[in-house]
Amino acid sequence: MIEIKEAISKKELKQFVKFPFKLYKNSKYWVPPIISEELKTFDKSENPVFNDAEARFFLAYKNNEIVGRVAAIINWLEIKNQDIQKMRFGWFDFIDDLQVSKALLKTVEKIGKEHNLKYTEGPVGFSNLDKVGVMTEGFDSIAPMITWYNHPYYVNHYQAHGYTVEKEYSESKFPFANVKPEFFKKAQELIKRRYKLTALNFIKTSEVMPYADRMFDLFNKSYASLSSFVEITDIQKEYFKKKFISFVNPEYIKFVLDENENLVAFAIVMPRFADALQKAKGKIFPFGVYHILKAKKHSKDVIFYLIGVHPDYQNKGVHAVLFNEMYETFTAKGIQTCYRTPELEDNEAIHKIWKHFDPVVYKRRKTFKKNL
Repeated sequence: MIEIKEAISKKELKQFVKFPFKLYKNSKYWVPPIISEELKTFDKSENPVFNDAEARFFLAYKNNEIVGRVAAIINWLEIKNQDIQKMRFGWFDFIDDLQVSKALLKTVEKIGKEHNLKYTEGPVGFSNLDKVGVMTEGFDSIAPMITWYNHPYYVNHYQAHGYTVEKEYSESKFPFANVKPEFFKKAQELIKRRYKLTALNFIKTSEVMPYADRMFDLFNKSYASLSSFVEITDIQKEYFKKKFISFVNPEYIKFVLDENENLVAFAIVMPRFADALQKAKGKIFPFGVYHILKAKKHSKDVIFYLIGVHPDYQNKGVHAVLFNEMYETFTAKGIQTCYRTPELEDNEAIHKIWKHFDPVVYKRRKTFKKNL
């Protein structure tokens, strides 16, 4: 018999966070989160997303042993502002037992029905800055820090419980040697002159901060047309500045300004922390911080985390300015491999941007949906 219990206490939430450590203890490809940071994400006093969203966390037990988990999420900004009547769920992990996954999904569905929502979709987080999708291809490669890893059997469970594919994503990579500056070097000079643009580079995190709010505003504008987008509120900006900006090498943050110093484009790239996080084993201290700082300084692999261009400047080649600045930095750093975060398969605009670099898709993932 499967028993579902809500994780409410600090002890239970820690069990919720640590369950995958057991599930993937023998995996070479799973990347553990930092336990303390994951707990902060679920802490209503820490994470301002809870001003506009709610979440409940559930553990599945079989023979008094934890065998699964799921977060049931309602984002009220999405529901009230966009009229998307969605019951979200994420952090969904389970042993290969259909009764376990069924019991967890039924719990999510029950909450959705109680709020008169029309469908469930997952795995997703609170917003577009969270992890997304169950992996369907690429099980034999290490997962980036910013995505979920899962066993191959997960997909069979979604299908068995009547869920259908909602969105499809791909992750790609390419060697930095594929980047040929002739594709953007001359173009970016012309574009800067034509639109009176200036590229902005940084060497200190403190230099980035005065522009951070404007970057999040531009993120909201440039991503607004994508499906499942939920805007970042003013309160969340402060949270994300602390959580993300300090984690990124300032030289990997590139901005483009117009003649009035308005921000019209940005790019954020992160070192690849996957190996360091595996060595950290979920803990910052005593040795985790050493591995993370070492990767931040010396990693030869990078992940393109976010690129945003103001709607008024889209399809005008402004990304060439960003690529040129990144090219100069990556050359100096000796970068070897570039990875991209999950991108919607139907986002043709972003695929066109990368085509000159001959990227290879190495992972695919999907979200699944069920009508309530």
